[in-house]
Amino acid sequence: MLPLRRARLQIVVAALLFSTGGAAIKATTLSGIEVGGVRSAIAALALVLLIPAARRGYTWRAAAVGLAFAGSLVLFVTANKLTTSAASIFLQSTAPLYVLLAGPWLLRERASRSDLWIMLPVAVGLLLVFAGTGTAGRTSPDPFLGNVLALLSGVTWALAIMGLRWMASHAGTSPMAAAVMGNVFAAVLCLPFLRSPSLIPAADWAALAYLGVFQVALAYVFLTAGVGKLPALDAALLLLVEPALNPLWAWIAHGEQPSALALSGGALILGATAVKAWVDARVPDVPAG
Repeated sequence: MLPLRRARLQIVVAALLFSTGGAAIKATTLSGIEVGGVRSAIAALALVLLIPAARRGYTWRAAAVGLAFAGSLVLFVTANKLTTSAASIFLQSTAPLYVLLAGPWLLRERASRSDLWIMLPVAVGLLLVFAGTGTAGRTSPDPFLGNVLALLSGVTWALAIMGLRWMASHAGTSPMAAAVMGNVFAAVLCLPFLRSPSLIPAADWAALAYLGVFQVALAYVFLTAGVGKLPALDAALLLLVEPALNPLWAWIAHGEQPSALALSGGALILGATAVKAWVDARVPDVPAG
């Protein structure tokens, strides 16, 4: 297989694994904070075992970015237990909006005019997702609170993205170390709320093992193998497979049907993200300042 074709396939496989998270989380009988803690504990161990880059680069900068990772992990899992999988992933996908808003202050990177225009459909999409998930259901018992937590997970994910950008300018730091520390922090935060392991059904343990080993760790194996060989645009667009398929698996596994408004909002958010990736790939880099 040609190297570029293999790299694209690796990114798609990573996105496919990531996309199964919503359905797998909802398949458990545990609370969101319990799922988040055990998933992260398993994922941290699996990342260290599977990815050599995850065994080095443990600095205070990695720890700082790890805190943002941890917030995103816990908030997303908890949100997914309260609202629809579609709303959870679509609202987390508003992270680029917060990067554009905070980037000038945190990274000293000014937003371009095209960036500012892209903020509008993301903001409209956000409102549509909120408006389209107002009714509680079997797999979404508290959609409003879940939507708020999913929105906050987008904020913390934006902080993690900006943190990785900040780490890139300092030698000796490792993005994978930040991911491992984020999972460790999430586990430490959540595990005190875990019920006795003997009370957890075997089916839940199977789902948790899948989430930690395959949906997180193995997905990172494929992601790190393919992302360095592709142009940024290709990788960004291929990773949109995750939010596009996440609601599909929840519908197949649990019969969860997002509303037309929520799907329209998600389409706006993902479409704006795709357009931004395409625009960024066509515009040459200009030194900031």
